[in-house]
Amino acid sequence: MSRHLDLPALVRDPKTRVVVTCGSGGVGKTTTAAAMALLGAEAGRRTVVLTIDPARRLAQSMGLVELDNTPRAVQGVEDDRLFAMMLDMKRTFDDVVLEHSTPDRAQQIFANPFYQALSSSFAGTQEYMAMEKLGQLVAADEWDLIVVDTPPSRSALDFLDAPNRLGRFLDGRMIRLLTAPARAGGRTGLKVVTAGFGVFAKVFSKVLGSDLISDLSSFVAALETMFGGFRERAEHTYELLKQPGTAFVVVAAPEPDALREASYFVDRLSSEHMPLAGLVVNRVRSTALDDPATLPAARADAAADQLAPKSAADPAAELAEAALRVHAEIAAAADHDARMTRRFATAHPEVAIVRVPALPADVHDLAGLRAIGALLGDG
Repeated sequence: MSRHLDLPALVRDPKTRVVVTCGSGGVGKTTTAAAMALLGAEAGRRTVVLTIDPARRLAQSMGLVELDNTPRAVQGVEDDRLFAMMLDMKRTFDDVVLEHSTPDRAQQIFANPFYQALSSSFAGTQEYMAMEKLGQLVAADEWDLIVVDTPPSRSALDFLDAPNRLGRFLDGRMIRLLTAPARAGGRTGLKVVTAGFGVFAKVFSKVLGSDLISDLSSFVAALETMFGGFRERAEHTYELLKQPGTAFVVVAAPEPDALREASYFVDRLSSEHMPLAGLVVNRVRSTALDDPATLPAARADAAADQLAPKSAADPAAELAEAALRVHAEIAAAADHDARMTRRFATAHPEVAIVRVPALPADVHDLAGLRAIGALLGDG
């Protein structure tokens, strides 16, 4: 039997500082993150929930019109203890530039088309900025609890790779090629570097143009020091995520695909030596029976009752038959969810699990989040 995951106790514990949720799409991950944040806030902890997912589910569940890069207080929580925000990677990147350069240099960088592309759509920028924003929230020492809602995909944990990826980017041969002209003094330096790097550099310069290469090399040189500082901060945040006080929570539905993704996250976190709190199996279907082991028998009994002879002219018998058919379908669904959960627990006996029953409607307000929060400790 799997260990029980008590999430209310986790987020109310003063020692817990950061909780990171991850999981595939459509499993209720954002709602789970919001419910945990509300639990922490209503326990008296000043809490912020940060979503890296650009969808609007977090704002909707908390009754907010919109979210941006600044924490917004959630109305209906005593003493303004709960705040929510959504990562804006370009705004975060801009803030880094402003903090680590002079105003004139910052404006030059902002106007550079390479920066505009890098800060808005460059592969990996979201992950870099997620690590940066999390580091900022931790360093601010303003929050008792920080809950992070990651994107609904396997790339949800890519921000863990940010320090290494950034290191490879800065130390790569292409970056050395592009920064060398600026270090050597503009176009003259470009000629020297071009000659030094041989045929490849000549072709590269010919295709893109020396002016473009000069502009790009100057831009990269201007960012190099700032990026180096970011790499150090990202490495610091990465190490912080391994320490006591951080907990990762995986969320899944009782379906094969979602549980396969959950297994991937569990294995990935284990390989990174990250502290896994456990798994939330969300939207679990059940019958009025308490013991899942009795579900197959209940399904068989319902099927037998359906086959019993009845009077075709008896409306009550027809109604009873329809009710039994629905009961059999519910029992079969509950049996399926119980089997899927047991299969995961058998494959990962070390992972604590909490099962959250399926609700009749989606969560759109704080009352719904409170209901989910209560269930996070019961299953």
